[in-house]
Amino acid sequence: MARVALQKRDQLPEHLRALWDRMTTYGPFEGQAAAMANRLPVFEHMWRLLTQLADEGVLPKRYLELAIVAVSLVNQCDFCVAQHTPKLAVEGITTEGAANLLDWEKHPELTEVDRLVVEYAIAVTSNWHRIRDAMFERLRAHFNDAQIVELTWRIALCGAFNRFNDVLQVEVDV
Repeated sequence: MARVALQKRDQLPEHLRALWDRMTTYGPFEGQAAAMANRLPVFEHMWRLLTQLADEGVLPKRYLELAIVAVSLVNQCDFCVAQHTPKLAVEGITTEGAANLLDWEKHPELTEVDRLVVEYAIAVTSNWHRIRDAMFERLRAHFNDAQIVELTWRIALCGAFNRFNDVLQVEVDV
């Protein structure tokens, strides 16, 4: 049970209800949004950012979902692993494969670029202060600056969501 009251769509100010509706097309994140809605600027800015990033799509979904699940596995966030594993399945990674992403070096379902994304997600989450220029040289072989910025931001943001969901005990939506 969540540690804060979960707000409902009809409790939002009228101008934010369309954003709630748009958020539900992003995935089954009503519990997370309902917790965020206790502080309307958090709800509004996070969901506007996430839906805008989804609409613009500069980063392939496969790489985004690989990064999110890898970060969530490192942080042991059951909520985010459960919410994003089905999205990763759409991108061709089995449930078992998603559960084993931290073994990226030998992972049979990952391409070279997939492995790089997972390695980077783990590094940004666990060893951000030790990432060397060589990692960015490898990233630049596959991604432009906008994609690297978004990948880095989404990895860092996922870590924040992991903590938010775990600390407030937001339950997995099904």
